[in-house]
Amino acid sequence: MSEVALRNVSKWFGRTLAVDNVTLSIPDGAFVVLLGPTGAGKTTVLRLISGLERSDAGDILIDGRSVAADTPARRNVAMVFQQYSLYPHLSVRDNLAFPLRSPILRTPEDEIARKIRHIAEVLHIEHKLDNRATELSGGEMQRVSIGRALVREPAIYLMDEPLSSLDAKLRAELRVELKRIQSDLGATVLYVTHDQIEAMTMATHVGVLDQGRLVQFGSPREIYEAPVSLYVAGRLGLPRINTLPAEIFAGAPKGARTIGLRPEHIETGAGRSTKVMRVEHLGDQTRLHLRLDGHDIVTLRNGGREPEPGETIEIHPRNPLYFDASGQRIA
Repeated sequence: MSEVALRNVSKWFGRTLAVDNVTLSIPDGAFVVLLGPTGAGKTTVLRLISGLERSDAGDILIDGRSVAADTPARRNVAMVFQQYSLYPHLSVRDNLAFPLRSPILRTPEDEIARKIRHIAEVLHIEHKLDNRATELSGGEMQRVSIGRALVREPAIYLMDEPLSSLDAKLRAELRVELKRIQSDLGATVLYVTHDQIEAMTMATHVGVLDQGRLVQFGSPREIYEAPVSLYVAGRLGLPRINTLPAEIFAGAPKGARTIGLRPEHIETGAGRSTKVMRVEHLGDQTRLHLRLDGHDIVTLRNGGREPEPGETIEIHPRNPLYFDASGQRIA
């Protein structure tokens, strides 16, 4: 694996600035997740690294070497797309072998067989090697799609929302599998998603993009606990962070316009009176939906008697985050 670095990279599509002066280092062996809504520039960054798009400014380095002038084939990267992109008329074995038989790699057949056997065991699809792609379930097809990238042993794996088309249960299972595979192989991965759960559970580093700009880069815990802005704070956390006028609780610092409260950072039993609108039971946790001065708040039950809808309880903040009028964090 290799370190990958972007240095002041920008990309225009007509009058639209899709990637805006992005500087980013992806450490060797890291699992980096780019997080942001549709149109934030996530996929464009992947395409720039792969060579499917050329940057208008800046440089891209793989293992310390500029690849700006290299074709996609010479960059030694592997991409996994949202759609499976398998050859339906080929068996799983031949789908996995396809990239290894390219004129560039020219891998010997005995080496191809060894790699396919290893990757099939890693992905738990060894019993499907002789099946056609059309005979597989959605989860199995995505495993094969991921496996076709893994057999390459490239400098970096680029993954563009590979789990988004799967159902919730299978997506949760493959999240665990994908992280295990990355850890076992020591692979360097750049993974694009808008799913905050994927970012929190898989990433060693998270990069948050906003309209083509990289606005914060750090560990998932750092992004969650110390967001630089209201925008970043809203990208991680489920239920979402509560945002309220800063003056709704006492103690706001000068210049604060908004207070941000994670659901687990709202204490009950003292403070301001709120009305319980709804109680939501989710098995491992109970969420309380409250209303305070016309504002909706979601918090987690933190022990004691469970309140009833319509009841009044008192709440106060713990570890609040404050933001100014522009949405920037006030430390």
